[in-house]
Amino acid sequence: MAVDLTKLNTSQKEAVEYIEGPSLVIAGAGSGKTRVLTSKIAYLIESGISPYEILALTFTNKAANEMKERIIKLVGKSAETIWMGTFHSMFARILRMEAGLIGFTRDFTIYDTDDSLGVIKAIMNEKNLSSEKINPKSIQGFISNLKNRFILPSEFQNLSKSFFENIVSEVYTSYFDRLRKCNSMDFDDLLIYPLILFNKYEDVLGKYRERFKFILIDEFQDTNTAQYSILNLLAQKYKNITVVGDDAQSIYRWRGAEIQNIFDFQEDFTDHRIFRLEQNYRSTKNILDLAGLIISKNQKQIEKNLWTEKNEGEKITVLEADTDKDESAKITKYISSEIHERKINFKDVAILYRTNAQSRSFEEFFRLNGIPYIIVGGIRFYERKEIKDILAHLRIIANSYDEESLVRVLLLKEGLGRTSVDKLRQIAAEKNLQLSRVLFESEDVSVISSRARNKILEVLNFINKYRYLKEEMKLVELVKSVIDETGIVYTLKQENTNESDERINNINELINAVAQFVESSDEPFLENFLTQVSLVSDIDEVDEKKNAVTLMTIHSAKGLEFPVVFISGLEEGLFPGNNSMNSLEELEEERRLFYVAVTRAEIKLYITYAEQRFRFGTKMFQVKSKFLREIEDECGKKNLFKYDSHKIYKHSNISGLKSKSRSIKINFGKVQKEESSHDDTFSDIVKGRKIFHETFGSGIVLAIHGKAMDKKADILFDDVGLKRIILKFAKLRVNLE
Repeated sequence: MAVDLTKLNTSQKEAVEYIEGPSLVIAGAGSGKTRVLTSKIAYLIESGISPYEILALTFTNKAANEMKERIIKLVGKSAETIWMGTFHSMFARILRMEAGLIGFTRDFTIYDTDDSLGVIKAIMNEKNLSSEKINPKSIQGFISNLKNRFILPSEFQNLSKSFFENIVSEVYTSYFDRLRKCNSMDFDDLLIYPLILFNKYEDVLGKYRERFKFILIDEFQDTNTAQYSILNLLAQKYKNITVVGDDAQSIYRWRGAEIQNIFDFQEDFTDHRIFRLEQNYRSTKNILDLAGLIISKNQKQIEKNLWTEKNEGEKITVLEADTDKDESAKITKYISSEIHERKINFKDVAILYRTNAQSRSFEEFFRLNGIPYIIVGGIRFYERKEIKDILAHLRIIANSYDEESLVRVLLLKEGLGRTSVDKLRQIAAEKNLQLSRVLFESEDVSVISSRARNKILEVLNFINKYRYLKEEMKLVELVKSVIDETGIVYTLKQENTNESDERINNINELINAVAQFVESSDEPFLENFLTQVSLVSDIDEVDEKKNAVTLMTIHSAKGLEFPVVFISGLEEGLFPGNNSMNSLEELEEERRLFYVAVTRAEIKLYITYAEQRFRFGTKMFQVKSKFLREIEDECGKKNLFKYDSHKIYKHSNISGLKSKSRSIKINFGKVQKEESSHDDTFSDIVKGRKIFHETFGSGIVLAIHGKAMDKKADILFDDVGLKRIILKFAKLRVNLE
């Protein structure tokens, strides 16, 4: 079966046919990078390269599965032996095989964020560190960032300087040791331990260098230091490495992604070739022009010029709302209009926002108006309580040293409370033993009541029984048996509520997931299923078959596309967020995030902002985002925008209405004229004046709105960014220097 390259454009074809040596493919949004990657892998196989020698890495299981299916269609079933998947899933696979060399067994478990946080809280409790004064999540995030940069506890002990960093160092050291003791790894360890493995054992590194002669990486701009270090080690012998990415879509700096990796690649592989994919196949020309104007304001970027053969398309509609409720009402009305007039489905529409909290208002209006919706980034399937309870039982069967799962199972037992479990954890910490070891030693268990000891004995018998049956039973049968023995379904049936029925449905869906895993896996073992579960992302759980509007953060929307897109909340302090005000790097990442949001749209794009929004429990005046203000003049010259400032919010059903609001072109970005000379109310608060606010600190007045006692001022504060202040309520001091 010949790979057809005739459907590729010139740049795509050149990138596919260059197979020996390093290459950097700069792939603009919607430029067909997935087609290039799949075609290149198929072309490698057709050229005589064994699929066994190919390693292909991406960032979501969804993307990896789709690519593998396409490759199999192109070259046949031989492609099934390709190692293709996420960084974490592929390196977890290596770690399972090599675990003994680094002090683990191959049945190690993988802790999710909640499990990891539980360990940190336990360590803080043992060290008498107050979780009220020091947020455990802050420590967790700091540790994750250190691991992403491949900074181990011993190294950080010499780097920590501040009080908080010293606390982190102390907890990090204990945390790292505790996980090893529990034969467990967290998400970040799946990148840390391959580096430890390869650096310590040159022969093991040599084995995988020889195995993976051809390496291809998708979304390279999202790699962190640890990921790039692994790739660099693996690719040094043959240097047949292809990285595909777009610096303009680098939006994960907050979780360790290093845009610098793109530039370092060019230095580390000096004989590389660069291929630029600049033809966009997704969006209309107007949408693409807007994206270009947005990203052009960033200083640090690789030059590229996206273009399309598509038509000009519709103008971008800018919706100005009075309040966040008004914003939701407008979007609801326009969705109804889009569905009716374009004859599209609800699933063709997405609402993107900067923070998860923004979904609440949309949900209320959608429920009121009968619009079906799904939320990406809510409680994931595998994070629901009933599912986590069952998984905890399965995890201690796979790995009895898994302390977090063991504690969860113990606390599910009636008659065994938190106080008893905490006593036993304290003993384990003092003796430097695993909790499971403590449970087996009768003199330690004697510190708790006889009733509690009996419950512990039940758990120990359960573990021993199923560790034996695990080798004798098929996986689906094993999971069903565990569920039956826990009694969780029986308990839920006794509740007899809608919620309990839904939880039973979830448990049945878990059994379905196990069955599907067994059907599709070459190694249908419990440990492998638990690994797959641990690495599921938000995007992997999107139900594309459900006909519903998708609500999601822009970060979650990466890699997706929709005919109609609404980007909501373009306001200072929200998008961009306050944290970006004092950092050029963070501000440029926020702008890249806006660029990513815009380029999700295929046909029609809406951008919305509100003048007032409830934030932190208080109604606050909002100021339109600088991302809009800085491009508005250019958009005006290109005639890209049309505006709707009509206020429509009513407490009534509006989804059945077609859009009748006028499109009014107004200059939202223009500063209102200063008040006439006869209005001397707050006359000392004028544009350009430096002021001091008792709550927000020092700032400078950017604009004045309204008259007399209704005057408001847009003030850019040094510490908290831009805010709109009602002058009659504000306690301002004027700096006349």
